[in-house]
Amino acid sequence: MKIAIASDHAGYPLKAALIPHLKTLGHEISDLGTDSPDKPVDYPDFARKAAEAVLSGAARRAIVVCGSGVGACVAANKFKGIRAGLCHDTYSAHQGVEHDDMNVLCLGSRVIGPALAFEIAARFAGAEFSNEERHNRRLKKIEEMERGN
Repeated sequence: MKIAIASDHAGYPLKAALIPHLKTLGHEISDLGTDSPDKPVDYPDFARKAAEAVLSGAARRAIVVCGSGVGACVAANKFKGIRAGLCHDTYSAHQGVEHDDMNVLCLGSRVIGPALAFEIAARFAGAEFSNEERHNRRLKKIEEMERGN
């Protein structure tokens, strides 16, 4: 699967660890930056890059990492068609895809460590939307909200 990954400076070390791990699982990774933990940058800029990669089709899904994951999640969800979820457990990571068609995973590098992040990212990447009627019905309601209805 093509996965875009981005982070701010706080998320950089975890992003750097996730990339080779995801590659060993067979995923094609597009690193959208940042390139250093030493230069402060703004997480909305990197959440935007990840969201745009998904919306353009350059990536099927994306992962965004910031200090808490909260800011990245708020920013990513501002884009119509993006369903970002902050997940610090494996159940939410796969259930978010299976039930809610989550397409962006947000992680907090100051909340979880690499071992758990590896498991969460693997469950996110390995999950598929169930396409069950009840989940499609709920997604249609979300799409109506995005249209302002």
